[in-house]
Amino acid sequence: MTVAVELTGRRSASPVATANEVAVRRLGLVEYEPTWHAMRSFTDARDAATPDEVWLLQHPPVYTLGQAGRPEHLLRETGIPLVKIDRGGQITYHGPGQLVAYLLVDLHRRRLKVRELVQLMEQTVIDCVADYGLRAQRKDGAPGVYIDGAKIAALGLRVRNGRSYHGLALNVDVDLAPFSWINPCGYEGLETIRLKDFDVTDDVDRVGERLLGHFERLLPPAAPADRQA
Repeated sequence: MTVAVELTGRRSASPVATANEVAVRRLGLVEYEPTWHAMRSFTDARDAATPDEVWLLQHPPVYTLGQAGRPEHLLRETGIPLVKIDRGGQITYHGPGQLVAYLLVDLHRRRLKVRELVQLMEQTVIDCVADYGLRAQRKDGAPGVYIDGAKIAALGLRVRNGRSYHGLALNVDVDLAPFSWINPCGYEGLETIRLKDFDVTDDVDRVGERLLGHFERLLPPAAPADRQA
């Protein structure tokens, strides 16, 4: 069942979180557009004391097209909604069975540059899939995470006023057919894969907890307030 995203309040979030901690929302299956608007609203409303958040969720079938994305990368009529959004990158697919982690991080407070956050996200996925005995890699010039050249996780960010939203999507047991109807992330013929293809039986929620643990381990501590300039 798809659930609504509340712009206020925290479903399944830690009741108290300091600026150095990360509050976690486990949202289940939620529609894309309300979630996107909720991320933007959170980012616009936060201040220097607002804890960073991670949202773990799944989306019903949807294609998203980045702000410089080219619609011709959608290769055929599919009946799946296409949403033009404000992250970087080209076209990608979200659907049930794919773990989505939205990372709402104050980069200044964590003393991170955008490229460093991207590398941290990639390393988070690499370490997560390593728990299942899988060796994943980065690819120069093509953000994301790959196993033997096939893409298992996509990345996309937007940073406003030093604060990030959007995040990463890791294929767990998602239907791969909709990826064949696009040029994934703008790359013709790019193969996409999922953890299920390697006999991983953990569901999205279990994989999400593993991923969260690695992200929290890798995320730098927040700088004291007097050192955030």
